Order: sequence, then structure tokens, then C-alpha cells
Amino acid sequence: MTDARFWDREAEKYAASAIGNPAAYEYTLGRTRLYLRPTDHVLEIACGTGSTAVLLAPQVASYLATDISPEMIRIARGKLPVAGADLRFEVAGELPDSGPFDVILAHSFFHLVPDMERRMARIYDLLPAGGYFISKTAALNGRGLKWSLIAAVIPLAQMLGKAPYLRKFSTENLEAAVVAAGFEIVESGDFAVPARYIVARKPGVADSGQDAGVALNTGGTT
Repeated sequence: MTDARFWDREAEKYAASAIGNPAAYEYTLGRTRLYLRPTDHVLEIACGTGSTAVLLAPQVASYLATDISPEMIRIARGKLPVAGADLRFEVAGELPDSGPFDVILAHSFFHLVPDMERRMARIYDLLPAGGYFISKTAALNGRGLKWSLIAAVIPLAQMLGKAPYLRKFSTENLEAAVVAAGFEIVESGDFAVPARYIVARKPGVADSGQDAGVALNTGGTT
């Protein structure tokens, strides 16, 4: 079963499910808003059914949200129009060939692909100096007995078609990959274990105002 077919099959159930940790979701959503400007062009990859895109799009100049699953995108498009937002939902398995994008978001994605490093390098290339890369990624290794047991049963679930591809790594591995792609980590934290929230910045001289959100950022690295 291809990844797209798996997520197509799961789309309706995914759309109907409640957020697992609402407090953590709202907190990281608030953190992300600090890095968005009204002039920004934003790309979100693996947007699912578009719930985060709908909330963030009115804050920026344009917002392109993509997902590999046509069914996820069909459900997301059902949430349009969003008042005051230039928001598009598109089916895509790869990153666009060009931008411009000032911020790129990727939530619940990198642990589901085998080529995390290649995709992070591509995100780096798509961003301007001072651009932000913001992600939440499940890092299962080193998370204790509970997550070790969950990881252990994943191969059986995959054989039965009940789970997608899953790559297991630690938070250290994840952050090392972000840095290896060329980014500077601005902040990171475990707000909804096993997900690691990371805000990273492409080094260099930013356009005027690009760092407006950072002055408000008092969260630091945890």
C-alpha cells in the first residue's frame, strides 16, 4: 500500500478525531504565530485536513498547504473560504520547485518518511536568509518504556496495513539533522511527547522586519 492510499483511507477518521493534547497544540500554535508576519508567504507540508492552515492563514500574506493524500486535501478544501486569507490546498508528494516562502511548516511528517535529511535540505534551499522552518516531529527513541513498546508493535501493524512507514530516532538525532541541513535552532521543546517542537532559522541577513517575532520569543530552548 502506498503512503497516499494509506492516508486516503484514514482521512475521514483522522478528520473526525479530537486533538490528542489540546493544551500543547494551542501552546505551540501560539509559539508559531510569533514568527509570522502579515507580509509572509507560508508553505505547510503534510497539512492533513487543514486545521492548522485555517487558523494561521489569516495572519499572513499567502498560505499554501500541501499533502500527499487527495482525500485529506478534499476534506481541507471543504473548510474554504477562510475570511481574510489567501489560502490554497494542493496535493503534492514533494516540495515545490520554487517559492517564494518566508516560513515553511512541517508537522507530524519527518518520522513518516525515509529521507528526512534530503527534505530538510530542500526546505533550506527554498527559504531566504532569515526564513523560518517550524516543525513538530515524533522522536520515539529514548522516550522510555511506553514509547519503546509502541515502536515495537509498529512492524506488525504495518504488515496488517494498519500503520504507515515509521522512522525511529531520538530528539538528538532530529535536531542534529536540522543543524546539518544548515539551520540554527531558535527554540525547541517537548510540549507533547513524543513530538519535538522545533523552530529553526536559515542564517544570514534577513529582510527588514523578518525577526519581528523573535523579540517576543521568551520560550528559549528546553
